[in-house]
Amino acid sequence: MVKSMRESTSDRLFLAANYIYLALALLVVLYPLIYIVSASISTPKFVNSGEMWLLPKGLTLDGYKLVFSNPKIWNGYGNTILYTVVGTMLNLAITLPAAYALSRSDFVGRNFFMAMFLITMFFNGGLIPLYLTVKNLGLINSMGALILPVAASVWNIIVARTFFHSTIPKELQEAAHMDGCTNLRLFFQIVLPLSAPIIAVMALFYGVGHWNSYFPALIYLNDEMKYPLQMVLRQILVLQEMSAETTGAAISGDIAQAMNNKAEIASLVKYSVIIVSTLPVVVLYPFLQRYFVQGVMIGSVKG
Repeated sequence: MVKSMRESTSDRLFLAANYIYLALALLVVLYPLIYIVSASISTPKFVNSGEMWLLPKGLTLDGYKLVFSNPKIWNGYGNTILYTVVGTMLNLAITLPAAYALSRSDFVGRNFFMAMFLITMFFNGGLIPLYLTVKNLGLINSMGALILPVAASVWNIIVARTFFHSTIPKELQEAAHMDGCTNLRLFFQIVLPLSAPIIAVMALFYGVGHWNSYFPALIYLNDEMKYPLQMVLRQILVLQEMSAETTGAAISGDIAQAMNNKAEIASLVKYSVIIVSTLPVVVLYPFLQRYFVQGVMIGSVKG
């Protein structure tokens, strides 16, 4: 019978220190999430006064009622879904073929193209040249301005290329060519069905990026009807700060009370919108987690 090794005192101390560190890290990550959920269903005066610091106090669903009754938020929600779906599909349509081509050892000039990609990864012209380029292309105040400049990520191309190189056997490609399979048919009918992990990883990376993006909309969009949900949330935050600053000025009591009420409403809506805007990604992640972990490990360890 093989006896189990006894842990030394230093090993036990190290293990205990790891548990303590992980518990603290969990608290640091978990507390803001619980606080936002609690604040979204708590009476605003308890949140603003600091009486509500963890669990809900003065339960109310007025924030969610205001959110779901606000046409701007619904419009922003629809825009965000549209930008995310179309943008992610375009990202995958560019990233996956590029990564597969660069993973093929028989692709002539792949080192040159990879070097060109890497240059764009480390060096760029900056915000003003990018804005002028988008403007000259006639994309200002259009969906293309939010999607085309970020159509592909060099880092994601590298990750996908490593996955294809380490997962798709060269012998499989040779056997397919011997059976008369073209490169396009090989990619669509053989490579892609075997690449579900990396497709899920890329879709999650790109999708979350589009969902949380607001800065491109801030500089490229002029029409509020085209704003994504994150821009609507930003407007709520800015209005709340402006209301708070105005209330702090020397104004009459009635006006101050009205502004305080507006600030409380904006605070309540702010937390409710955060939950509503984050919920789809949180719900979707567990379904992609298995592919996410598998894809990242294959693409990074075996590369």
